[in-house]
Amino acid sequence: MKHWNSETDNDGVVWLKIDKADSGANVLSGEVLLEFDDLLEQLESDLPTGVVIYSGKRSGFIMGADVNEFTKIDTPEQGYKLIRLGQGVIDRLEALACPTVAVINGFALGGGLELALACDYRLALENDKRILGLPEVQLGIHPGFGGTVRAVQIVGVRPAMALMLSGAPIDVKKGQSIGLIDRITSDDKWRAEATELLRSGAAVKRAPLLERLLSSAPLRPFIRKVLLQQVARKARKEHYPAPYAIIDLWSRFGASGAVAFEAEARSIADLFCTSTSRNLVRVFFLQNKLKAQGDKSVKKVQNVHVVGAGVMGGDIAAWCALRGLNVTLQDREMKYIEPALERAEKLFAKRVRDEKKRADTSARLVADVAGNGVAAADLIIEAIYENTEAKQALYRDLQGKMKQDALLATNTSSIPLEELRSVLDRPERFIGLHFFNPVAQMMIVEVIRCEDTTREALDIGFGFVKTISKLPLECKSAPGFVVNRILAPYMGEAMALAEEGVALTTIDKSAVAFGMPMGPVELADSVGLDVALHVSKVLGADMDSAGLKRLSAMVDAGNLGRKSGQGFYKWENGKAQSPAGEGPVPDDLQDRLILPMVNEAVGCLADGIVTDADLLDAGVIFGTGFAPFHGGPLEYARSRGLEETQARLQELAARHGERFAPHPGWSRLKP
Repeated sequence: MKHWNSETDNDGVVWLKIDKADSGANVLSGEVLLEFDDLLEQLESDLPTGVVIYSGKRSGFIMGADVNEFTKIDTPEQGYKLIRLGQGVIDRLEALACPTVAVINGFALGGGLELALACDYRLALENDKRILGLPEVQLGIHPGFGGTVRAVQIVGVRPAMALMLSGAPIDVKKGQSIGLIDRITSDDKWRAEATELLRSGAAVKRAPLLERLLSSAPLRPFIRKVLLQQVARKARKEHYPAPYAIIDLWSRFGASGAVAFEAEARSIADLFCTSTSRNLVRVFFLQNKLKAQGDKSVKKVQNVHVVGAGVMGGDIAAWCALRGLNVTLQDREMKYIEPALERAEKLFAKRVRDEKKRADTSARLVADVAGNGVAAADLIIEAIYENTEAKQALYRDLQGKMKQDALLATNTSSIPLEELRSVLDRPERFIGLHFFNPVAQMMIVEVIRCEDTTREALDIGFGFVKTISKLPLECKSAPGFVVNRILAPYMGEAMALAEEGVALTTIDKSAVAFGMPMGPVELADSVGLDVALHVSKVLGADMDSAGLKRLSAMVDAGNLGRKSGQGFYKWENGKAQSPAGEGPVPDDLQDRLILPMVNEAVGCLADGIVTDADLLDAGVIFGTGFAPFHGGPLEYARSRGLEETQARLQELAARHGERFAPHPGWSRLKP
């Protein structure tokens, strides 16, 4: 066996270890499943007293199916055959005429959790992380190895749907509370506990009576309606069909009988071949590509000093402390740091449940008016206001106090790094680390370089960003970098449409219909109209245009959007209140909003701001929320047709102005 190891102890218990060859994590590839099938056939012919399945990887139990194999599926029939292979093996495990235990020592996701569900008992090692999940919807599919059936049978329709429809993982304590996990044990006791479970004769977990009643034929239509309403608030069926398919499978078959497994296989086979799934699988690999950047051998950042305790600086400091780094936060006076510490405590209370660990997290964030933390810092992040002279004065002071191997970075969103670094003795070791607001939610961090920035400096930046669980996007120093540059024409066109009399809600609804998480008007209000105005100036927008004149007047009046309670929308309890009113609905509304972003992405690639087209798509998805199921702006252009997209831009330019003219870089874009 290449991926499995089998040992039989003196009591006749077979200990099956999964340890996928040439891989840091276990995945259920076709080869792994076929080997497992052979093992199960042997067990059937020579039945042991019990079977314990455990992992040989420190990284966890099983991460799921092998996503690489999804990319080889061209037709639903191919997908169906692959899924039925997996279902058959898992069914065989469930049917073994002896007790079985899955020992979960870490991540058990997707197919890995589905395999565990087919065992009689699930034993989890103590772990505070969220390691149990059925995240298939994030790939545009649903569980396919019997998970849509067994999850409901074991924990009930409501807990199972919460796992499958959100794709969000849970920790082992939550897993035990809903009946997914039978016992929780320690690293040194799991073998004894597994043996005891085999001998216990305890009843196999089954959903509580109420949950079973909710899955009965008379009640399913009512529960189905509630579930559909919940999903519809978050995802459109035409954009994300998988959650609707999950509800449909359950409402038709009630997670019961062979027909439910067959329907699951047919359903996921069809989903494999949708553009949504293909693009979400692509995004999965793009995310991994972002994570793979950098040299792992460079010095790790452990001590961070942040200068500037405003919203950005304070929240960067809090996030770093939450992710395990030691952080000192500096500003001119303590009164400027205190609001940041208060926001940090709210973040820690929300993210860290254990009181002792929360106290430890708080202790890692230290107010430092005097700047004593500079001397010990591996990384210093400057996050003061956007003024070149002020930043340079700070750099002059910092470079005399920093460690020789420490790295200096700026969070500037607008000033060219070449200009800022001119006062530094070693400018080639200066980088930008451009975070986005809100820091706790935005995944991307732009890692900004100049032409001569050292590879080591960039690698330290990449390593730091990944340490704090963010995604690094390497960008060349240029106005707006990537995210702001691409968002600017999107938001600018929204202003132009508003000036033409198109209702704000109509503009936003069109963008959401395309797949954006929110419309450009609401986005402008959310980031702050003062910030939007500043970015427009940096990017050289026409400040005499009607839209920007209106924006400037609103900022002068103190109407800054969400943070002031009034912007384009009125804001109450953190939510935009849509004004009444109708207006014209241009037939080219959606293209006027979306294609300028696509055009600007082509420009970013052609100008070398990002040199890799895939990474550019990834950065735009994770930085702007560009509809993931479209695969990114460049992939969207390819799927629409490069020539057709350029022709449409030319039509828009003829009708509305040169701002729509295709960038010269289109000619170099690969199909």
